[in-house]
Amino acid sequence: ITAVAGDAGKAGVFNNAAQVWNHSFYWQCMKPGGGGQPSGALADKINADFGSFEAFVEQFKAAGATQFGSGWAWLVLENGTLKVTKTGNADLPLAHGQKALLTMDVWEHAYYLDYQNRRPDYITTFLEKLVNWDFVAANLAAA
Repeated sequence: ITAVAGDAGKAGVFNNAAQVWNHSFYWQCMKPGGGGQPSGALADKINADFGSFEAFVEQFKAAGATQFGSGWAWLVLENGTLKVTKTGNADLPLAHGQKALLTMDVWEHAYYLDYQNRRPDYITTFLEKLVNWDFVAANLAAA
């Protein structure tokens, strides 16, 4: 993915490879009975870098809700600091030197059958009932 990122002649390769990566990562970011709040080192890092878990949630919700069209909301590690970011279409943090810790798919196919055009309701459910904080914590520990 990084070898072809930014190469207009290889945009098709990038888009397809990135979407496979994004979706594979997304599935691991969820689990039955997930959601709630993280604990341990991840909770400490979120509190240190965002001020509180609630502040992180608000930024993550805003990133997902304001992504125009199709894309992704992300929690990333960049230069030792947690950040919330968003990418359009197949773009991903890896192409920008960031370490992905968590993603949420905001393409309509991710939520339309259950939520129609109510993306904010999907985002709330994702955070409250689906996030696999163990996976996110493992990503932070491995960074």
